[in-house]
Amino acid sequence: MTKTTLATVGTRHVAMNTWHVVDAAGRTLGRMATDIATILMGKHRTDYTPYMLVGEGVIVVNAEQVKLTGNKAETRDYTYYTGFPGGLRHVKMADYLEKAPEQMVRLAVRRMLPKNQLARRMISRLKVYRGAVHPHAAQKPTDHKPTDHKPTTRQPTARKAP
Repeated sequence: MTKTTLATVGTRHVAMNTWHVVDAAGRTLGRMATDIATILMGKHRTDYTPYMLVGEGVIVVNAEQVKLTGNKAETRDYTYYTGFPGGLRHVKMADYLEKAPEQMVRLAVRRMLPKNQLARRMISRLKVYRGAVHPHAAQKPTDHKPTDHKPTTRQPTARKAP
């Protein structure tokens, strides 16, 4: 029989006090957001438990240098409502990246988290900064290695003649 490992109070305490620094310079927004969401949920841990907060904290630096692929910057719109009559607003992704890159990264990560109360606590452990400096030295964060998956081109193997 296989044994299921669930998070306990002790392992949860260790996870809650672990922080990672992700450098967004030159990284693709969606791929980076996927990595961050995985860390915030705790899916990279062996004791992942869906109903408990076992994720670790993430600090994102250089959010203004994040990369977009294709022509998303000119074609993609973000829509929001101000709450007033006639208050429907549309913002191009390029304008959003220029004015508030921190919010764009936060929004990309938030949309990859589960839609429940636990996700609100997860997103509160995400700290995003426009530049390379952050005020979280006291948490002793570790650098997170990027896992951007680039397609590898395989070399064709030579076939032997019969």
